[in-house]
Amino acid sequence: MKVPHHRYRCPLGRLQPESPNLDAVKRQGWQNDQVLVVSEHDQRLDWVERQFVRQLGERLYGNGGKRHG
Repeated sequence: MKVPHHRYRCPLGRLQPESPNLDAVKRQGWQNDQVLVVSEHDQRLDWVERQFVRQLGERLYGNGGKRHG
């Protein structure tokens, strides 16, 4: 016997906010609090800028789980 599977929808689900635009959140963080969030893989950066971001991150927070050698 096949019984249709009914998915229960939580009534609180409609109260959750929409997913934020991450670039807008980053922009607001910089403009309001001077907090910069940037990935070393951001295609808007050139090679020198990506290397600077990587080196800065490693200096402040370690090598990010990457092992050399």
